[in-house]
Amino acid sequence: MTDLALRHVQYVPKQLEPGILYVPKEFAVAAHLCACGCGNKVSVPLGPAEWTLSERGGLATLRPSIGNWQLPCKSHYLITDSRIDWAPRWSEAQIAAGRRSEEKRREAYFKTRQPKRGLVGRLWNAFLKLLGWRE
Repeated sequence: MTDLALRHVQYVPKQLEPGILYVPKEFAVAAHLCACGCGNKVSVPLGPAEWTLSERGGLATLRPSIGNWQLPCKSHYLITDSRIDWAPRWSEAQIAAGRRSEEKRREAYFKTRQPKRGLVGRLWNAFLKLLGWRE
């Protein structure tokens, strides 16, 4: 497979067609069949701490790359302007490092999303730390 046609849908269908990137209107997800042809369904969450989908002229770009490490094929590719660009295979060490990096990125993002505590909240946290009830 060399290309994926972008298809906006209400819901991701149970049976996916090869060569289609499904993007439901109500859910932050993109789904397609693995580009290697193994037939496995690949679903990626969309959002600031996950994958980003950009569209230009009806063509889709997903970032970062798709690494199907949990599938037997372990395929790795980018989707750029609806084109499949194959990326190098990763070793188990690279996969583990990539997962740690993703987790750190998510943690950093969600830390910025936490509301700042007011003076009373900060004093309460300090009190709980003093008692050893919080880290």
